[in-house]
Amino acid sequence: MTRLQKIQQKLKSLEEAKAWRDEIKDQKVVFTNGCFDILHLGHVTYLAKAAELGDKLIVALNTDRSVKAQGKGDERPINPETARLMVLASLEFIDAVILFDNNTPLKEIEFLQPDILVKGADYDPNETDPSSKKYIVGRESVIQHGGEVKTIDLVDGFSTTSILKKASK
Repeated sequence: MTRLQKIQQKLKSLEEAKAWRDEIKDQKVVFTNGCFDILHLGHVTYLAKAAELGDKLIVALNTDRSVKAQGKGDERPINPETARLMVLASLEFIDAVILFDNNTPLKEIEFLQPDILVKGADYDPNETDPSSKKYIVGRESVIQHGGEVKTIDLVDGFSTTSILKKASK
């Protein structure tokens, strides 16, 4: 198998990810999500730390449509979902990448039942109010199935928005 084929093998539909999840049920599966539009140090650090929390890491990636729906600007995403999928899958510590098209990955979290749900430290794993910006979608489902919800500190000074502001100067 070529290196490119190994990368492509990590790209999964939700159903393929579930079958894979069922095959590795004895391993601790970590789940996170995001746009990951322009991959930077903050993303790589966050994802590597997320992977260290378990045995396998699944990343749910926003589709182009769902990125636009977040109101990040008309030019976003900069990179199309096909490119963002491949870049994420090329990271050795990511084991599977799936797309999600809704505003949140709740359906994917409920379907895959990860052992650990991870978000950045700008969220609060103890927040129970879904209307709060600090609320982690899917937390109740993960906890109900015996899993954990955790946050990871972000790297100061690195965000796609700040990189785009610098580039436009």
